[in-house]
Amino acid sequence: MTNLPSPEDRRNHYLIPAALASLLFLGSLRIFLDTFKNSHQTCPFFRPQSGGYRVIRPPIRVSDEETIKDGCNIFEGKWVQANGSYPLYTEESCPLLVKQVTCQKNGRPDSSYQKWKWQPDGCNLPRFNALKLLEILRDKRLMFVGDSVQRSMFDSMVCLVQSVITEGKKSLRKQPPRKIFRAEEYNASIEFYWAPFLVESISDHATKHTVLKRLVRLDSISNHSKQWEGVDLLVFESYVWWMYKPVINATYGDLKHVQEYNVTTAYRIAMETWAKWIETSINSRSQKVFFMTMSPTHLWSWEWKNEGDGNCYGEREPIKRPYWGTGSNVDMMGIVKDVLGGLRVNVRLLNITQLSEYRKDGHASVYGERRGKLLTKEQRLDPKNYADCIHWCLPGVPDTWNEILYGVLLQDYRGS
Repeated sequence: MTNLPSPEDRRNHYLIPAALASLLFLGSLRIFLDTFKNSHQTCPFFRPQSGGYRVIRPPIRVSDEETIKDGCNIFEGKWVQANGSYPLYTEESCPLLVKQVTCQKNGRPDSSYQKWKWQPDGCNLPRFNALKLLEILRDKRLMFVGDSVQRSMFDSMVCLVQSVITEGKKSLRKQPPRKIFRAEEYNASIEFYWAPFLVESISDHATKHTVLKRLVRLDSISNHSKQWEGVDLLVFESYVWWMYKPVINATYGDLKHVQEYNVTTAYRIAMETWAKWIETSINSRSQKVFFMTMSPTHLWSWEWKNEGDGNCYGEREPIKRPYWGTGSNVDMMGIVKDVLGGLRVNVRLLNITQLSEYRKDGHASVYGERRGKLLTKEQRLDPKNYADCIHWCLPGVPDTWNEILYGVLLQDYRGS
């Protein structure tokens, strides 16, 4: 008869191997840690930084479907109904929107303007992916520079990404003339800088400005450019503030000598001043620069209806035929192309003008603000005098501008 081991013997039988295994594991761990400490650069997932180590994340995956086909002009195409896939966010899901653009909350009865998708001819834009964009922006600054139209592009971009960021890890700070949205988990910022003429002017105060009195310093940009230095991604725009009258008061060199310039002449000089800063200050290896073409206005309905004396008020569908309104100045567009074409630094044109020309339905109309206040009932009943056919509702057309920017950045990321 075999004698069974006592409970104490059985316990010792298991404890001894377990203890040996633990010693072997701890020894191996110590060897690994010592090796890692002495040669951490051989590990592909960590890099030293001040105060410790940071994780190096694997690159994001960009599929063929997210790649814009070679030779495809994403700025040529048509607007198609999005069949429930748009808008990409709502007024309710983005509490950071300002009253100037929240047309639904301000009483607009239709929402059809939110449900159109830009379809380029012969290719597709990748659907906006907030997480991928934030990875592209990790440890970077994206800054939109320009006027209130450009501010709408900033507002749109913030709304497109903010919902995927953890609560408590995002913030919006107003620091005139800047607005700064921070995504802490990504060490990334999306910013807006108010500079309606790009060069300096008496309209550079972020809140106290008027288009009625314009005085521009055509040769001076240094006060603005200090805020642009070192920014990783810059998106510039300047147009509508130039267009109040065909002439503009400006100085060149001597601040005491104010003279009247033809707007197109002044615009070219200002753009050349901006271009000099680009060429002397931008590092093409670490910075990307874009210039957004003019955002069109829809002030006269006879241009697309061939009748009537209205404007964008009451419009609910895009224009579906070839169209170019008088609100978009061809000479100004030509100046932008000339100046950018002469640069040694690569500045890419975001040509949103033609695709936005079709969107007479997308403006704030009487469902926005004037001088910081919502229109009264009486003013809404007078759209001929009070409809805003310059600014855009959000969600809306500026989201497409950002989809285009995202598609280009995604293309760059895949090719890097």
